[in-house]
Amino acid sequence: MSLEREFQRYFGAVERAGGVDRCWLCRRTPAAVKAFFGFHEDGHPVEAERYGIEDVVLERMDVMSYAGPRPVCAVCQLNMDAIALAGEHGVLAELQRLMRDERDRLWPPDAPETADVR
Repeated sequence: MSLEREFQRYFGAVERAGGVDRCWLCRRTPAAVKAFFGFHEDGHPVEAERYGIEDVVLERMDVMSYAGPRPVCAVCQLNMDAIALAGEHGVLAELQRLMRDERDRLWPPDAPETADVR
């Protein structure tokens, strides 16, 4: 893919996200995603000397995907992969429904330890 098309994809996704370059789900910035995986923004490991890491560099810097309807980060993609591998799509769908339709039940106004958890 040409560099111009990549820029168009990036700017299109950022525009769809309201002008913010963050993961639409967790709101991490690209730099925060790299830090989560233990890398500086330039792709070099954060504590290479401490752990004796040599010649390790985050070669591909695309820790954010701009190809979908909204930007999504590699951390959220890994979470979705884990949910899929665990076969928990039904649980995720139910949790989303509860978060949308029964928010007060999930976040009781008093004594969270007495909440009805299934």
